[in-house]
Amino acid sequence: MRLTPPKQWVFWAALVLAVVALLGALGILAFAAPYATWLAVAGWALLAAGNAVKGF
Repeated sequence: MRLTPPKQWVFWAALVLAVVALLGALGILAFAAPYATWLAVAGWALLAAGNAVKGF
């Protein structure tokens, strides 16, 4: 399997999800606290898909 770098918007979207998850886990963003784990997983999955799928 050949990996490709993700598009810039995919990278930034994954980074935003990761930061929101971190702030939710720390209790700074109360609305994100119950979903912090799933937000982190979604960010990781988005970044992994951006690396695995060409043109994404």
